Amino acid sequence: MKLNVHFSISHLDELYFTSKTTVVIDVLRASTVIVTAIANGAKEIIPVNTVDFAMKISGNAFSGQTLLCGERNTKKIEGFVLGNSPLEYTSDTVAGKSIILFTTNGSKAFVKAKFSENLFAACFKNLSAVAKHLVELNNDVDIICAGTNGSFNYEDSVCAGRLVQEILSISSSVELSDSSKASIQIAKSSGKSILKMLKETEHGKLLIENGFANDLKDCSQLNVTDVIPFSVSGTIKKLGVSNNQIEADK
Repeated sequence: MKLNVHFSISHLDELYFTSKTTVVIDVLRASTVIVTAIANGAKEIIPVNTVDFAMKISGNAFSGQTLLCGERNTKKIEGFVLGNSPLEYTSDTVAGKSIILFTTNGSKAFVKAKFSENLFAACFKNLSAVAKHLVELNNDVDIICAGTNGSFNYEDSVCAGRLVQEILSISSSVELSDSSKASIQIAKSSGKSILKMLKETEHGKLLIENGFANDLKDCSQLNVTDVIPFSVSGTIKKLGVSNNQIEADK
């Protein structure tokens, strides 16, 4: 299997991802929110790339069972039920619910990669589980760093590097692209403390300034869940493995 890391996807067309196995990483905070929500019993998450589309499809949804969620520039959008803080996505709030999610970076990355044959969400919380599953699939993998407004960001690159390292620790038959090798070096340079690293990033500092310091603590948790969110026809559900067949839990 060959691993390739994209530090930005602004230059890539949607069709690039056709038939690929893809992992989306947006540590602060969309992929962490998705992992948290699915782990806490959310039925599904529908990522969208515009606020208008989010509101349009929420208007056709069954009220009470669908939550309109997301943020713009770190803050909850007016009229939305939840923002983009993983601490909001408790089991009491999201269990059994469908979530329509718009975020500045992460949800757009999922939409761009929608033609992937396999499309997963990863963050520090489920890093080991994702690595093990990718090794089992034994496909070439494109790892997307959602970044910030189409540009490189440090925390997603560190998480991507750690994911590559985790895969290498499991399998010896792995080919690395130059960008994958670079991600490893970025991860190694970040130090042992994920929380310290997040606090020192540009986006981490912005979140602290806007009152989301506790989000960084939550997003820094490493391997606390085996849940792997898996996108099926534009809808993200919990991945289930039965008789070596991949299926989305309903």
